Amino acid sequence: MSEPLTLTALAAPLRLLRVLAADFPNLPAPDVDVSTVFPDHLRLRFHGDFAAFEAWREALVIPSDAITYKEQSSRTRVLTALTEYSGAALILTGYSEIPAPVRGVAA
Repeated sequence: MSEPLTLTALAAPLRLLRVLAADFPNLPAPDVDVSTVFPDHLRLRFHGDFAAFEAWREALVIPSDAITYKEQSSRTRVLTALTEYSGAALILTGYSEIPAPVRGVAA
């Protein structure tokens, strides 16, 4: 079995989080994920609608063609963008409900 990672192994994403907090203090707060599984990644997740995701994407100048779209269980839309920022991989993920169809209106 390998040695467990130390906090030093997470220095790049933790440093990136500090940079983002300093550079973009007025942007919506995300769910933040730093993991020993991917120690060079910082994941920011946004739930509810895509407004917070878009605010961060625009602030970080991530082009719209760098976004992937998928659906989960026909109920949730998911946007994902991956970029390098300040020495770490930064992953933005936005979640939004798929609106229920309006009854009596053909799709």
